[in-house]
Amino acid sequence: MKPLIISSLQSHMAVARILGRDAGVDMAEMGAIPTGGASRVAQPTVIVLDRMFAQAAGAALADVLREWGAVAAIIGLGADGEAEPPADWPIESLSGFIARGAPPRAAAAQLRGAMLHAVALAGASDARRMEGERSAELTDLARVGAALSHERDLTKLLEMILTQARRVTTSDAGSIYLVERDADDAPVALRFKLAQNDSLAALPGSDFTVPIDHTSLAGHAATTREPLVLEDVYHLPAGTTFSFNKGFDQRFHYRTKSMLVIPLTTLRDDIVGVLQLINRKRHADAKLTSQEIADEEVLPYDARAVELVGALASQAAVAIENSLLYEDIEKLFEGFVTAAVTAIESRDPTTSGHSGRVAVYSVGLAEAVDRGGSGRWKDLRFSREQLRELRYASLLHDFGKVGVREQVLVKAKKLYPPTLESIRDRVGYLRQGAELEFERDRSKYLTEHGKKGFAEHEAALLARLATRLAELERFFSSVLKANEPSLLGDDAAMDLREFGARTFLGWDGSEHPLLDSDELRLLTIPKGTLDESERKEIESHVSHTFRFLREIPWTRELRRLPEIAYGHHEKLNGVGYPRGIAGEAIPVQTRIMTISDIYDALTASDRPYKAAVPSARAITILEAETKGGMLDADLVKVFVESKVWEQGKT
Repeated sequence: MKPLIISSLQSHMAVARILGRDAGVDMAEMGAIPTGGASRVAQPTVIVLDRMFAQAAGAALADVLREWGAVAAIIGLGADGEAEPPADWPIESLSGFIARGAPPRAAAAQLRGAMLHAVALAGASDARRMEGERSAELTDLARVGAALSHERDLTKLLEMILTQARRVTTSDAGSIYLVERDADDAPVALRFKLAQNDSLAALPGSDFTVPIDHTSLAGHAATTREPLVLEDVYHLPAGTTFSFNKGFDQRFHYRTKSMLVIPLTTLRDDIVGVLQLINRKRHADAKLTSQEIADEEVLPYDARAVELVGALASQAAVAIENSLLYEDIEKLFEGFVTAAVTAIESRDPTTSGHSGRVAVYSVGLAEAVDRGGSGRWKDLRFSREQLRELRYASLLHDFGKVGVREQVLVKAKKLYPPTLESIRDRVGYLRQGAELEFERDRSKYLTEHGKKGFAEHEAALLARLATRLAELERFFSSVLKANEPSLLGDDAAMDLREFGARTFLGWDGSEHPLLDSDELRLLTIPKGTLDESERKEIESHVSHTFRFLREIPWTRELRRLPEIAYGHHEKLNGVGYPRGIAGEAIPVQTRIMTISDIYDALTASDRPYKAAVPSARAITILEAETKGGMLDADLVKVFVESKVWEQGKT
């Protein structure tokens, strides 16, 4: 690039004589040294300072020279009789001085020296500019890399990668393909995932694959693991095996010209996809709406563009691999949760669907709070990961039931079926004994007394038998009634205790109670079907759930899942179980799940030991527990007002 010499109108001819013919410079004559333009100098520049320039600058001379001194060489040109710079010139800004009347060769040497100085200053300026650009590029890449590493959603991640790659290269368009693998994890094809184009208003959706071979641009880059840089895809180098399909251009009247195809490979050199950038532009905001504009605007991709996109592609490949791995982990967790719920429900079919409904209610309530909760929770927001954590915790909140004995878990009556059958057999034995005794007494009378008075005696025997059979029937009816999970009345309890005090003779002549102590204890359970030990065993499922879930290596986003599930039977006033914690010790996610769990337990129609409660009655119960300090009032209000309770209906 030629140096530029700026001189005054007064000194222009003198400078031209010093340089002589064929000086190889650009010259500009001005009335004053320009101000405010030093930073825009595009070539090595020498300013020839003379009396005219100095007088035009006046008191601002030092400031003007200081501005230009960083990018241009300044050489003084003396007036007649001046052998050295005038006293009012800032000599620290001068790179030389040509005395008026100096020998031509000496003057030329001074001016040539200033030109060399100008070249050095321009080089330093370029170096600083390039350093600044490189620093900005590195900072930009670091920022993009950080953003890519935090994005887990694959669709958003691909959009971010393509947008950033196009931005750093001022590309008009681009696309991304991802690798598809076979059962042995070998890459077999590239599936088109995303396209962007600044010059086309809307792009059609596409779903296609290209083979990983040398027949297509993307396939070639994936096969070779090397960037493919093409100046014009309509004129490919001779001997290439790949070709460019012009179908898109013809269909949408577009002109694809320069292209950069970058394989997305991980640090292990595993191919995860291909990034295609199309039509690098001179001006980022240009629209390539015609062949003429494309010819003017489109540039080939240079080495720096390849370097920048290569660095971005390395980060993108790792981010994509991590995103796909994260998807696999999500699928793994989803499969585990589904299997766990299946295992729970297979052991306790009576609660089938309960975990799923609690998850629906819990997530629905959290989303309702997120939209604008009530009271203390009006500013609470839940992230996507937190909602997934709550969903999993809700689905697995009863997982600990796998550690509870099945006979206790599914106990629908107060007595276990074998015990009830034993009592039934006992009643049958006593009925049979009463009937045998009737026949024996009847036969004995006939043998000893004949038919005289037999009719009256037989009637008495029949009456006694009927009384005994009725008594046994009443006894067994009392047992059956008491065996139900409904509340046991005082009269029924007294009847059972009366029967329990009676005895009978067994087949071996030994005496046995009509009801043993364990049978009587179970039948006199005042409410429900479980005695104290069985209730504690059922309640232990919460602790089992916590211990089981704590052993699973959850991801960082799901690490609080065991704790959330652990407290679903705790109450805000401390009367819950298993720990009896209260207030702020209970996380908001757990409070949400507790409301959902209670509502579903009340309204579920599949419990053999109780009838389903209507929704209105269940809501009344929730509100009553709120007033009793057991449930979170603000959350119950949102649950009711947003009609979350309707979401679990099938």
